[in-house]
Amino acid sequence: MTDASGHAAVSLRQVDKYYGAYHALRSIDLEIAPRERIVICGPSGSGKSTLIRCINRLEEHQAGKIVVDGIELTSDLKNIDKVRSEVGMVFQHFKLVENFTVLENIILGAEDGRLLKPSLAKARKSLMKLADDYGLKVDPDALVQDIGVGMQQRVEILKALYRQADILILDEPTGVLTPAEADQLFRILGRLRSEGKTIILITHKLREVAGYCDRITVMRQGRTVLAEAPIASVTMEEVARHAVGETSPAPVRSAAESAGAEVLALKGLSIARAGGGLAVDGLSLSLRAGEILGIAGVGGNGQSELVACLNGLLSVAGGQLEINGADMTQASIAARRAAGLRVIPADRFDSAMARGLTLAENLAMTEVPTGAYGGALRLRRGAMRKAAEQAIADREIRGGGPATQAALLSGGNAQKLLLARELAGGARVIVAHSPSRGLDMRAARAVHVALVEAVAQGAACLLVSEELEEVIALSHRITVMNRGALSAPLNAAEATPARLGELMVGHA
Repeated sequence: MTDASGHAAVSLRQVDKYYGAYHALRSIDLEIAPRERIVICGPSGSGKSTLIRCINRLEEHQAGKIVVDGIELTSDLKNIDKVRSEVGMVFQHFKLVENFTVLENIILGAEDGRLLKPSLAKARKSLMKLADDYGLKVDPDALVQDIGVGMQQRVEILKALYRQADILILDEPTGVLTPAEADQLFRILGRLRSEGKTIILITHKLREVAGYCDRITVMRQGRTVLAEAPIASVTMEEVARHAVGETSPAPVRSAAESAGAEVLALKGLSIARAGGGLAVDGLSLSLRAGEILGIAGVGGNGQSELVACLNGLLSVAGGQLEINGADMTQASIAARRAAGLRVIPADRFDSAMARGLTLAENLAMTEVPTGAYGGALRLRRGAMRKAAEQAIADREIRGGGPATQAALLSGGNAQKLLLARELAGGARVIVAHSPSRGLDMRAARAVHVALVEAVAQGAACLLVSEELEEVIALSHRITVMNRGALSAPLNAAEATPARLGELMVGHA
């Protein structure tokens, strides 16, 4: 589709992309007009992320033709910087430097002038004007590691606006936002469109964008199975059938009465914030075998610090941590794992996997130190490969085999790989932080089924999530984390969205 002048913002013709023998994109055709709002959806591994990386020239396609704002993307393209400044990309997993300030992240790669002080002064003025104009209030001097994920998304959007990008691509833009924050985001995107920006949304929350976008493209297995359809002409059920096909029923949590002995106890736990002060202050909770305890809340209220502390990555500033009755407050990560603690972090790629290692190596990495695959000088790689083949089959991991690099997996398949490793054996306390973040319906249900099954077999799960539907559907008891403290737990029947929303009011 083009505008009145016949000009397309983005045009793809018969585009193919391979990773070795894996055919990631298959004869993709797509045309997006200036000022258009289009949504691209599909299950994990369908090629959505590969497609947008090719448009942004982070990846090269092997066949076909891609034209961005009149510039064809070829292997010998000289003005690649112009294309990248034209396309503003807000990734699902933000590309920010955590120990840099908001302002430093905004100007990184777009510095103006040779002297740092004049550049920073000019950049600060431009940033604050953009923030005021679009209602994206930020503290330019705050460290990224000290702000919540919703605020980090603002920083990513401001980065694109600072570079004067005319095409904005947002990958799962509402995955980390409250409903109110999502509404504000759509208002901002509507304004950007009225100012001439082209908006491309990558999402699996179809109902959320149905009234916002002009057209929809659905991908599956590297192909477009519904191409550029007017969104008003298709039902969400039809889109879902194209995107994920038949879906398995939602998992059913085990009865709360099955809860057994206490396996995790936090007693007055306090955790220091990197920038000073306490991220978690005097927190106490009890988790029993056979139950899922949900922690709801808006990001940035201490959830990340709590999970990092449980995992042994942050020190305890006060209080006590017990696993199976043993004091683990100062225990090493290895000792906590030996006691049965397993952690599914929110950022699966950056915190739990090595992108450059193979699937077999990622699956084996926690067992190698125990000698399960031989000594450090002579690993039994055949045994690692055989175990990986079994795990890949059991968890239905698609997109590669034991020798495939983990970096090539989609988010959903990477999460399945992580679950295969962490739930393989000996898991007694599972800490799952936003386990379905950014996943489509099928992949999210696979994650939920894995957690429910593990708990039914006697493990316990601490589910930390900003997705209220996820917490309510899976948890036996639910508490809300607000400004580093927990509310009194509610049982599943009491924990309505309205009641949880009341407890979340006034979040930091």
